[in-house]
Amino acid sequence: MLSGPLSFVKDELESLRSDGLYNSIRALEGPQGAWVTINGESMLNFCSNNYLGLAADPRLKQAAKEAIEQYGVGPGAVRTIAGTMTLHRELEAALAKFKKVPAVISFQSGFTANLAVIGALVGKGDTIYSDSLNHASIIDGCRLSRAEIKVYEHCDMQSLEERLKEPTTGRKLIITDGVFSMDGDLAPLPAIVELADKYGAMTMVDDAHGEGVLGSNGRGIVDHFGLHGRVDVEVGTLSKALGVVGGYVAGARELIDYLSQRGRPFLFSSAVTPADVAACIAAVRILDSDDQLVTKLWDNSRYFKQHMQELGFDIGKSQTPITPVIIGEAAKAAEFSQRLFEQKVFAQSIGFPTVPRGKARIRVMVSASHSQEDLDYGIEVFKSVGKAMGLI
Repeated sequence: MLSGPLSFVKDELESLRSDGLYNSIRALEGPQGAWVTINGESMLNFCSNNYLGLAADPRLKQAAKEAIEQYGVGPGAVRTIAGTMTLHRELEAALAKFKKVPAVISFQSGFTANLAVIGALVGKGDTIYSDSLNHASIIDGCRLSRAEIKVYEHCDMQSLEERLKEPTTGRKLIITDGVFSMDGDLAPLPAIVELADKYGAMTMVDDAHGEGVLGSNGRGIVDHFGLHGRVDVEVGTLSKALGVVGGYVAGARELIDYLSQRGRPFLFSSAVTPADVAACIAAVRILDSDDQLVTKLWDNSRYFKQHMQELGFDIGKSQTPITPVIIGEAAKAAEFSQRLFEQKVFAQSIGFPTVPRGKARIRVMVSASHSQEDLDYGIEVFKSVGKAMGLI
């Protein structure tokens, strides 16, 4: 039992449990998919970021196996010493082609990509303009950079411009998520680019939830808005729609070269493993050649949202497949999630501080791998639980 200086941890855990904010972490006993196995039971999976169902795709698994045979299981070093393999270069070339940019540098995750690029571009004496609902990785990257942080109201361009008008010295960097992961809405990227041009600021978009979802073949939010060449920095992840793990930064060739010299996670943390890199290459090539999975994802999303709205659930203002089913209080959302689980629907509740107090929700993530029968089953269970709890 904890005692002394660490005794506060016990109190904090008790507080989380009493407020309905303690996260019970479930363990999957097999691969990601439309259905997963938990505690020996088959459960409809409604909370994975595996948008396109690629996490267990046979083509990705085969690529990973072949890479292990050729390159082994570990990189052995950081990228700048002996950890860069031809596979890493191949992935970066494939991503640059897919994203329609001059160059790409890959990282261990989307989180580390944000930490790398923000600290390399701005520092003490510079200013960051950050959307109030930006992801934690952006927030942490901003704090670590030691630049001054000016937060603007969520997707509010008048608020952003007011911040940009304030006196500053040094460089300016506007940072936004492309798709906001808790509500599924889009950043007004064209307006952000216009303001950046007007006030001499750099632009950066974290497209973690836009990759594989928005734009032609899932190329992301920059492609969605036709802004190629006008956004300075695109950050992406390979762990959501692409189904594997890793992150990257896309942009001008000089920017990418600079990050290879100054991006701290690139310099001081071991490279991604050969199997993961090879699987990522396979995923990028699948998307580059065919938009069938992206189309299916959107078809499933529209079907699910329509039926949830007809039932009377509050699903917010999502513009993407992310579907927040807003419950209200965290304890009630946690109870809703547990009741779903008892009827074999795996959909976790999300509360404060991930979302504001009073806005706790079940964030439903449908995927291209779900059949209409899967969706119908999930809708019926939501209907049953919603009625039992007096929410619809």
